[in-house]
Amino acid sequence: MKADDKRGIIIAAIIGFIGSLFIVKLFFLQVVDDSFKTSADNQALRYVTQYPARGIFYDRTGKLLAYNEAAYDLMVTPGLVDTEIDTVAFCDLVGISVEHFIARMNKARSYSKYRSSVFEKQIAAEDWGEIAQKLFKYPGFFGQKRALRHYPASSAAHVMGYLSEVSPVDIKNDSAYQKGDYIGVSGLERSYEKVLRGERGVKVLMVDVHNAVKGSYKNGELDVMPTPGKNLYTTLDRDLQLYGERLMKNKKGSIVAIEPETGEVLALVSSPAYNPNFLVGRNRTANFIQLVRNDTLDPLFNRATKAVYRPGSIFKVVQALVALDNEVINASTRFHCNRGIIACHGSHTYDDLRGAIQHSCNPYFWNVYKKLIEMGEYSSKFKDSAHGLTVWNEYVKSFGLGVQLNSDLEGIKSGFVPDKSFYDKWYGEYRWAFSTIYSNSIGEGELGVVPIQMANFAAILANRGFYYTPHFVRAIGDGNKQERFKKKHFTMVDSTYFEPVIDALDAVVNEPGGTARRARLDSITVCGKTGTVQNKNTPDHSAFIAFAPRENPKIAVSVYVEEAGFGGTFAAPIAGLMIQKYLTGETNAAKEKRILEADFIHLNTKEE
Repeated sequence: MKADDKRGIIIAAIIGFIGSLFIVKLFFLQVVDDSFKTSADNQALRYVTQYPARGIFYDRTGKLLAYNEAAYDLMVTPGLVDTEIDTVAFCDLVGISVEHFIARMNKARSYSKYRSSVFEKQIAAEDWGEIAQKLFKYPGFFGQKRALRHYPASSAAHVMGYLSEVSPVDIKNDSAYQKGDYIGVSGLERSYEKVLRGERGVKVLMVDVHNAVKGSYKNGELDVMPTPGKNLYTTLDRDLQLYGERLMKNKKGSIVAIEPETGEVLALVSSPAYNPNFLVGRNRTANFIQLVRNDTLDPLFNRATKAVYRPGSIFKVVQALVALDNEVINASTRFHCNRGIIACHGSHTYDDLRGAIQHSCNPYFWNVYKKLIEMGEYSSKFKDSAHGLTVWNEYVKSFGLGVQLNSDLEGIKSGFVPDKSFYDKWYGEYRWAFSTIYSNSIGEGELGVVPIQMANFAAILANRGFYYTPHFVRAIGDGNKQERFKKKHFTMVDSTYFEPVIDALDAVVNEPGGTARRARLDSITVCGKTGTVQNKNTPDHSAFIAFAPRENPKIAVSVYVEEAGFGGTFAAPIAGLMIQKYLTGETNAAKEKRILEADFIHLNTKEE
């Protein structure tokens, strides 16, 4: 073969090889790798997220607690923004500073020059109207519709909870979320997030070189409709909730009301509270910082579910029931009110069980607890006390105290009921006895309870020995009552022992010498027990539990008012007003006026 022929073959081979490379590369770009196509589409098409409507909250009577209002996110595509944009005019239109504009543009560019991202989020519909009219002057900016939570009654913030933008961790843990989405971070918004959020959709629009929408792409063939979240039908009574919040104004503490026959929470008030609408919209971050950093009263803290108090004298009712079931006393058992062993108050001297509960006799229950702890099972008082405490601990926990209530509201504390291991760590094994731990006898010492547990205890008394787990949602969507809340939880105390104790609780409220006369109602028999919870270096807390009516009870209540003194002074009348409001729809104006005028936060006025 001649040299020229060889050279021609080589050149042809090289050209063919290069041509093959181009063909393969073109195939790869057009068929295998669609990133270039996507980049081109991104400049011709706009993929607009269609956010689903978040599930709505209703109260037990069908009144709205939370719904959605239209809002808009201002989106930006940095590569399409005019370099000669009138920044000052744009900032005046949107209501931001120039510094804010620069920071947001830098953030958007770092994300992507040609992909859109949120520039300003959650603009209310009334503000968006003016912005939308002039947005054509600013290429690269457009609006994306979404929704804002609104709480029409501005109440029940600690139950409803609030939303926040998803974090990188949220996105990593759940592929359902994308940057800019919102998620429930507290309350029922968090507990029921997965059923409330729904599923997003997408709308594909054609846009021109000026970023103006020219219509739907392929007549909407690629559009995906969003799936709305499911509604929640809560157990709350909105009117009762609002009334409780009004009564607790200028006070620290809580009210919890439960329907005994179902375990449904009728009202949960934590005070001080906050307006749930503060944590919605463009001012959410600033408002949140104010609530967290600048408000020393900690209004975000849910005292009804997270504050742990000593139970005080209310715990004497538990002691009585446990002692009756263990047959260390009976309803006729009497003890002298020996104030040399422990302090007491009132003029009683030698009560039986009914009188001891009615008068809240400390020495009586010192003796009761002593009989429970020293049962005579062992000759050693230390081993005998350890055995007695173990039995006692198991009984007390069967009342839902010192254990986690598996409710549908997140973060409920378990409180604390001391056991053998606890005192062994403190004092050493078999180096403690009744004389070491007797403060537990009157609800002091190492005991700790949470207000919702005490409302549940009141429901146990109303039911004569059992409870349903306290819960806040009756049904999800069109579903029936949740199965997990239909189970009865029985205490270890036989139901026959409840009636003599309830006789005493009736006397506490309705007979002379009772400590809760301010909870008395003329037409309704209220049964309850006061507690004066000791505090170091500060005034005592006022506490009270009750249920009503005595027969076929419809409501059980716990009230804690911090630094308000005796249980009968403020907690008891607040409970009485709540019961009257729920059962009759009416209130006592004179009692109400006294409670509304009491201020334990700003004026620090107390009735001794």
